[in-house]
Amino acid sequence: MKKLAILAVFALSFTNSYAQNTSDLTNEKLENAVIYEVNIRQYSPEGSFNAFTKDIPNLKQLGVKVIWIMPIFPISQTKRKATGGDDSKFASEMPAAEQHKYLGSYYAVSDFKKVNPEFGTLEDFRNLVKTAHENGIYVILDWVPNHTGWDHVWIKEHPEYYTKNEKGEIIDPINPETGKTWGWTDVADLNYDNQNLRAAMTADMKYWLQKESIDGFRCDVAGNVPTDFWQKAIPELRAVKNIFMLAEAWEPELLKDNLFDMAYAWDGHHTSNKIAQGKENVSAWDKYIVEKNKKYESNDILMNFVDNHDENSWNGTIQSRLSAAEEAMTALTYVMPGMPLVYSGNEYGLKHSLKFFEKDSIPKTKGKEWELRAKLGQLKNENPALNGGKNPASYKRIQTNDDTKILAFEREKEGKKIIYIANLSNQTIETKIQLKGDFTDYMSGYKIQFRSDAPIGLKAWQYLILTK
Repeated sequence: MKKLAILAVFALSFTNSYAQNTSDLTNEKLENAVIYEVNIRQYSPEGSFNAFTKDIPNLKQLGVKVIWIMPIFPISQTKRKATGGDDSKFASEMPAAEQHKYLGSYYAVSDFKKVNPEFGTLEDFRNLVKTAHENGIYVILDWVPNHTGWDHVWIKEHPEYYTKNEKGEIIDPINPETGKTWGWTDVADLNYDNQNLRAAMTADMKYWLQKESIDGFRCDVAGNVPTDFWQKAIPELRAVKNIFMLAEAWEPELLKDNLFDMAYAWDGHHTSNKIAQGKENVSAWDKYIVEKNKKYESNDILMNFVDNHDENSWNGTIQSRLSAAEEAMTALTYVMPGMPLVYSGNEYGLKHSLKFFEKDSIPKTKGKEWELRAKLGQLKNENPALNGGKNPASYKRIQTNDDTKILAFEREKEGKKIIYIANLSNQTIETKIQLKGDFTDYMSGYKIQFRSDAPIGLKAWQYLILTK
């Protein structure tokens, strides 16, 4: 009996040690990473973990090193949404014969420690994580700390965890800037004044790190959750294992003191959209860079993107927002400091807005969009001049004689240089660029010679990525 007891203690000790040391996630490995957002429901006709898992090895061709999985948790039946927008409706308001097709929002979670049976089983999810790790890819879960669905067990067992109105009724989330509700009527707002809620939320997050081997979290509307919650919770999570934390937020304070590793480059995204639509010019991009450098520290990581689930479903496709500028702006997200995002379907030329509350599906035929992202991903992975993590390559603006239409800059690190030149306008431009030397355009393979006094012609929205 004594020997068995010793073995049991050893096994427990080994298990705890393993849980704390299985992750080899380091800042260095994130310097050249591409992040992939997967919408499991819409990724395949099956909408399952297994259908996505079999494609994970292909993602390495795109330079993907982090997979962000949109919420995998069960979705509340109560107040399940059928449509969004100002005139949104619940599934219960739709004709009875149609109600089954309205699957609701992934962000209306009914249980933080279970998986949505729509996607498969917990074993299926474990196989997804295992396959990703075998392919050198980390997995982060989309976490929803600001609210829960109306079926969550806390509603019944811990109503004190929720925000209430003057009548004592639990309410949906409030916009802190306006004091009015967002219109997210399918979810109930959590009240972080309650210390027991904070402990319960942290414990549920730890569960996925300790039991299911995930590598971190993308935290939904992280800026609406009190910063002092993150200041206590994130160190506790990091004590379990090395993790990667992405905030759906822009607030610089969330990146300080080893809290979140990465935030959204919202301003960069909006600026590139406006330039593509002719509402702004390159001067707006230069202004964005100046403001970014003021707001954020040099080791803050921003996620660069032309698309994500919100943009695609609510603000239109890449094509509708960027039109002829699509490729130049996509390339810009890879060569800028930061980490580029690929959203499910971007690699296959997704050209429609995916349904948010119903089953839909992305295309799955490889073409020019796949080839573009594979080539850019390879450059991002292999050339330190595109490092964009905690120790990023430098960014230096290169002057031209038309800085309102021509964007030119140099990235450099460890003796390697990458130069991006783009005509971000809808007209052909002949310009002089303060650049000398012989280069190769990475995308086409063409050799190009630059002399400061010799003009170069660039077609509308044409771009070059120059290497030595």
